[in-house]
Amino acid sequence: MEQNVLLTPGHLISLAARRFAKLSENRLKPLGFGVGQIPVLVALQQGHAQTQRELATFVKVEQPPMAQMLTRMERDDLIIRTPDPLDKRSSHIQLTQNAQQKLPHAIDVLFQGNKEALKGFSTEEKLQLTNLLTRLIANLDEL
Repeated sequence: MEQNVLLTPGHLISLAARRFAKLSENRLKPLGFGVGQIPVLVALQQGHAQTQRELATFVKVEQPPMAQMLTRMERDDLIIRTPDPLDKRSSHIQLTQNAQQKLPHAIDVLFQGNKEALKGFSTEEKLQLTNLLTRLIANLDEL
């Protein structure tokens, strides 16, 4: 029996991810956010990271793209960088008042998009999908 590469989990997940990203980007843009910025903003808000290095590790991106993103976020009044008194090569990063005020609405927008995308899924199916994707990501992280 011939397998269809377009029906593999990898392809379908990639397709869903691109569509989620487009939906989220369209809804976040009027709020002044990009979809890739949300994990960084949430990490700062929840205290998971304070430096560029910590953010890059937390979000699982390399340092150069993180540096570029932080420069744009600083320009757009989403973050403030202050020099680390103990390490002159490093900065502490904080959310601006602007980002703190708008972030809850952005998160609501993302939850609404997820709700709409999962329309017709039972609570159990949503939980199962989340668990399966979490396991898949863990497996991919090990490769």
